[in-house]
Amino acid sequence: PFFVNRGGLPVDEPTWERMWRHVGRIHPEGDQVAQRIRGAADLPKIPIPSVPVFQPSTPIPERLEAVQRYIRELQYNHTGTQFFEIKKSRPLTGLMDLAKEMTKEALPIKCLEAVILGIYLTNNMTTLDRFPISFKSHFSGNYFRHIVLGVNFGGRYGALGISRREELMYKAPVFRTLSELIFDFEEAYRRCWHTLKKVKLGHCVSHDPHSVEQIEWKHSILDLDKLTREDFRKELERHARDMRLKIGKGTGPPSPTKDRKKDVSSPQRGQASPHRRNSRGDRRPSGEKKPADSKAMPDLNGYQIRV
Repeated sequence: PFFVNRGGLPVDEPTWERMWRHVGRIHPEGDQVAQRIRGAADLPKIPIPSVPVFQPSTPIPERLEAVQRYIRELQYNHTGTQFFEIKKSRPLTGLMDLAKEMTKEALPIKCLEAVILGIYLTNNMTTLDRFPISFKSHFSGNYFRHIVLGVNFGGRYGALGISRREELMYKAPVFRTLSELIFDFEEAYRRCWHTLKKVKLGHCVSHDPHSVEQIEWKHSILDLDKLTREDFRKELERHARDMRLKIGKGTGPPSPTKDRKKDVSSPQRGQASPHRRNSRGDRRPSGEKKPADSKAMPDLNGYQIRV
């Protein structure tokens, strides 16, 4: 058995069952409401957003605007139910399969899903650099987390994403430096009465949708309580320089799958996947030391921001 989404496409039952169970818990007549909706035959058809398609001559800034417009049309997920399970430790190819599923189901999304979708929709823009930017803010005794996809085109920085707040999502690629982009986000948080506490910057994401490498989410961890304003700016520019150097050396080493084919020695010698080990060793804490636990699962419940 299956249900259909607003585009008329089949959707696996567990996703919708979770939503109906959530309705039953929070609504006084949740079960009856769910059954009425399921059995209704005269519900209007809700248009499904179209995935943007570009001509080869379409400029990158216009493509980014179209991608952001598509993400916005999916709408922010206010239901309290997580429609897509995203594990940050999954390889890029698995996350891209999940992004493809998002475009088919066309359900509302949150900020982490928007980042994965942004990567998927910009994979063919090979002149565009993409990297994750995570924020931790404080308001009224509580901490909130948010994430966007940073972009760099022609030396200008911007961002893609989704949020409850207009100021905390899309930024056109017009910022001359990475620090200018982050300071703009900081000011946006201030206008929302939030105090920005930490910024975590990842490295550039591969454009190969079949790569088995993991996304490096936290190459630099900047604690604003431990850094002066000038030190904060210097660390941001240092991270930008590190990304340029990595790009200058090429798109990165081959995937671990290719490494295993070339490496005929015993894995007990510790020669497998040297890039992943070196990449994590090169992370710059920049004001905070991050525990070296490569098996620790990421916090999947704390990335939503409620402002």
